[in-house]
Amino acid sequence: MNVRRDGALMRNPSQGSIFCKSKVGTAIFIGVLFGFVFAFLFPAGIFKSSALSVRDSRSVKFITQADSNSCDSSERIDMLKSEFISASEKNAQLEKQIRELTEKLKLAEQGKDHAQKQVLALGKQSKAGPFGTVKAVRTNPPVIPDQSVNPRLANILEKVAVNRELIVAVANSNVKVMLELWFTTIKKAGIPNYLVVALDDEIVQFCKTNDVPVYKRDPDEKVDSIGRTGGNHAVSGTKFSILREFLQLGYGVLLSDVDIVYLQNPFNHLYRDSDVESMTDGHDNATAYGYNHVFEEPAMGWARFAHTMRIWVYNSGFFYIRPTVPAIELLDRVAKRLSQERNSWDQAVFNEELFFPSHSNYEGLYASRRTMDFYLFMNSKVLFKTVRKDDNLKKLKPVIVHVNYHPDKFPRMKAVVDFYVNGKQDALNPFPDGSDW
Repeated sequence: MNVRRDGALMRNPSQGSIFCKSKVGTAIFIGVLFGFVFAFLFPAGIFKSSALSVRDSRSVKFITQADSNSCDSSERIDMLKSEFISASEKNAQLEKQIRELTEKLKLAEQGKDHAQKQVLALGKQSKAGPFGTVKAVRTNPPVIPDQSVNPRLANILEKVAVNRELIVAVANSNVKVMLELWFTTIKKAGIPNYLVVALDDEIVQFCKTNDVPVYKRDPDEKVDSIGRTGGNHAVSGTKFSILREFLQLGYGVLLSDVDIVYLQNPFNHLYRDSDVESMTDGHDNATAYGYNHVFEEPAMGWARFAHTMRIWVYNSGFFYIRPTVPAIELLDRVAKRLSQERNSWDQAVFNEELFFPSHSNYEGLYASRRTMDFYLFMNSKVLFKTVRKDDNLKKLKPVIVHVNYHPDKFPRMKAVVDFYVNGKQDALNPFPDGSDW
């Protein structure tokens, strides 16, 4: 042991070094121990935990604020839901209206005969019956009368018509002489339901003087100009537009030219099963009711013979027309063409619209038609070329005689009256079969 001089105990240098090392180790141990303790208590770290605490506190604050506004938001949502439901209902109604309007538009675009197609579509469906029992409907239903079209005419027709039917003639002063013979034979035959459509004031006064039912249209420059100056063909062409109102009012019309002699009441001899029932220009069974005509073309060799169907035209000066949609369409078509085609003949147009079938862009008229018996509703060719020369046919009394084939109309009309009414058996003899023109 070393002893200091001052009597203090002297330490060994090696011992001091060991002591210092032990203090450092102790400090390290304590540091490691604290590290473990903090690692156990704060696994995410002290500073990160603080940052999270701040963020969490903000989130809590936001949620608290949201909770405070939750009542207001729920009321707003309920209101929006109510508005959405209301808008959905309105949208459904609008969609329904659009569908209905679209359907109506489609129907309107189907063509002028859409009304007839609707009637057929809405009709009762049925199965086809056994062979030989199937028969299609030919009689179209009448239109619903519309008195608002022409109340003045409607009032006249209520007094004149019988069973909603009447004879109608369109006349101006140029045919005054024939008109007088026309209504004289009508009266003689005991026909009560007839009417003259006057195209000028002179005919109005003439009819009133002779106690003949008369009607003058409201002023119309196109019709009035024809009434003042028009000849037979011009006057005949106006009747198609004039007749439309009669049909709209729900009346069946027997349209008559004035070069006709009446011997019986024609309404007792009508079938009324077609839209148009017309007399024919034919002179025998084939020409009046149709025949198979063979056309020969030698240049075609083996196919030189071609079969065609022919029928002589209907006479536009005497026909019965029912108040149906196809009948009104016929009048519209003919009147339109005559107004646009100045040189067209009304009888030719009348037959073309009745008979031409649908083809390409042309849509034919689907109107039912019937040909009148040519011996009962007789044209002047049948009378002067055939009947007056046959002893058996001379005994037949026709319903009417239409002097349509001959230009000397009035003298032949008087001869017809003498032969059938006055009993003069030779009254028809002086006239040739045809004309001298």
